[in-house]
Amino acid sequence: MKKVFLSALTVSSLLFVSCSDDNNNIPDNPDAEVVAPDTYKFERNGSTSVSYSGQTTRIKMAEEFISALKNDPSSTAIPTTTEAMLDGMFAHVEGNADFSNTDLNASSKSIRSKTAASRDYFFSNVVEGTAIKEKFDGWIKEQVDVVFPNWNTNAAEGVAGRIQEAGGGSNRLVNGKGLELNQAINKTLIGALMVDQMLNNYLGILVLDEGTNVADNDNQVLATDKNYTNMEHKWDEAFGYLYGTDNAENPQYNADSFLSKYVSRVEGDTDFTGISKKIYDAFKKGRQAIVVKNYTEREAQAKIIRDEVSKIIAIRAVYYLQQAKLTLATDKASAFHDLSEGFGFIESLRFTRNTSTNAPYFTTTEITGFTNKLLEGNGFWDVTNATLDEISDAIADKFDFTVAQAGS
Repeated sequence: MKKVFLSALTVSSLLFVSCSDDNNNIPDNPDAEVVAPDTYKFERNGSTSVSYSGQTTRIKMAEEFISALKNDPSSTAIPTTTEAMLDGMFAHVEGNADFSNTDLNASSKSIRSKTAASRDYFFSNVVEGTAIKEKFDGWIKEQVDVVFPNWNTNAAEGVAGRIQEAGGGSNRLVNGKGLELNQAINKTLIGALMVDQMLNNYLGILVLDEGTNVADNDNQVLATDKNYTNMEHKWDEAFGYLYGTDNAENPQYNADSFLSKYVSRVEGDTDFTGISKKIYDAFKKGRQAIVVKNYTEREAQAKIIRDEVSKIIAIRAVYYLQQAKLTLATDKASAFHDLSEGFGFIESLRFTRNTSTNAPYFTTTEITGFTNKLLEGNGFWDVTNATLDEISDAIADKFDFTVAQAGS
């Protein structure tokens, strides 16, 4: 990219700004003290230097996409949503009228282009990245071809349709295995898009330190017509996959149906209270480390984010499997809903990051083994508590929490 050099006059005028201002003239110094600002607020020349609009756009696209997958389950009208319409939302092309939001239609962004597309995991592993995208394609097709036509059919073993929760509760629309495909897509997308891009792309050295990014950051060389260095921007883009629809300076969480929602859910479990602050604080301190050019500290904060966000995915996978056990014998619709969410979070384990190995906590083979066990035979219709415990134990054993802690 072209760069813009700050003038000597500009640089000299910035020597007395606060530590949360990017415009300090601190030389490259791995021992520089890093004091995070109170909030994720970083400025240069009195204007924000933070930008992650692309992440906000993709989150909004994904919201419309998952809504279109389920329509209104309380309605008896068979959905008119077509495979082409859903494919258009997933793989949007600039200018196409795929969304109700005209700004989204005008965008050159798409969900598919960033799904299973991180530099660290899929740049040299295109075959698997393509296979993951095709898995989404298959789920979309099955939802349209199998589930939608059976909208008013009573679901049964091997038969797609609707199944209602006990006591006149919610209707769940499932395939022949009892899987809610919209939930599988929603929860898998958390890993394949939000987590993968955050942990394995924008927080990765290959992206943060790409090309002349380090030298440019050291010398305050800005991206063309922008108020940030490339390194600052990449860190912000990672931040955007969690906070893109929230208030960056006072995050409330549960701001969207993806990672934000489930950080909130885990934070609400007393066994894990404080995890949202740990993630937010690491984002702030890592960004400030870039400002003061302490890249050792930047990497330390990236490690914290990877550890805690990976844990979020694992906790929710175990949580839903354990919750399903409570109603499996008495309320299959409720159990199937929990199992469908758990299924998606298990798929999302592929995108976690074990900072000891710089690889996912589970291999593709291990994850496929889990999902095959859940779906073998009649799938959720005859899955056993023993199987749910076996998978839960295997997941929790890789982390520093117990099944009891995550499952309650």
